[in-house]
Amino acid sequence: MRIVDLLAPPANLKVVVTGGAAGIGAVIARAFHEVGAQVYVCDINASAVERMKLEFPGLHGGVVDVGIKQQVDRIMDEAISLLGGLDVLVNNAGIAGPTGNIEALDSDAWEQTVATNLNSQYFFLSKAVPWLKKSRQNPHIIAMSSVAGRLGYPFRTPYASTKWAIVGLMKSLAGELGPDNIRVNAILPGVVEGERMDRVIDARAQALGIDFDSMREQYLEKISLRRMVTMEDVAAMALFLSSRAAVNITGQAISVDGNVEYL
Repeated sequence: MRIVDLLAPPANLKVVVTGGAAGIGAVIARAFHEVGAQVYVCDINASAVERMKLEFPGLHGGVVDVGIKQQVDRIMDEAISLLGGLDVLVNNAGIAGPTGNIEALDSDAWEQTVATNLNSQYFFLSKAVPWLKKSRQNPHIIAMSSVAGRLGYPFRTPYASTKWAIVGLMKSLAGELGPDNIRVNAILPGVVEGERMDRVIDARAQALGIDFDSMREQYLEKISLRRMVTMEDVAAMALFLSSRAAVNITGQAISVDGNVEYL
């Protein structure tokens, strides 16, 4: 086989993408769909799920609150039934969480961030791993962390805490599941262009008492390449990690961020 052929994911992969109807998740789902994978997306936004199904014929989807285990169990049973198994789990679902001083954070917002960003990873993993053990198609788990999973992130402690925890979960599972030939890696996106990042910048600007443009410039100054990354950059990494070229890559926290130096 030519080396270039190794870069293509195996044909007909069965893929579940959580939080897959908008943002990075939707772009990842689209990328897998474009290379011929069977894809199931789940998301809390019902209308977004329907849009994905209409835009990409053959793509499956369902509505779920990823922070509630009973709903995750139901949606995973549906996904496995429709796909006929599972080769790749992209644990992408997450929220930005609150911005503010630790003493002023709302406890309910903290708990919602943990439930959505971290607990959901466990809920999906507990259902997915038995099926991944049966896969003969380079089985792989992608845990979506963040550059905030390797750097401190003042005023965003709930978010950063969950993203650091995801890296620890990934590292532990890589060792646990390696003997079953299941690879586990984390992708750590940096400052990603889009509406969500604009909201994050705006919230932090308000917390610091500065204007939006000044806050945005501060973000860019922290990046070695002085530019944001795109959702397509992140999706390309997800495809690469699920390809034959990455068959011996596991236990890695891989930043797609232009080298964010500090937050």
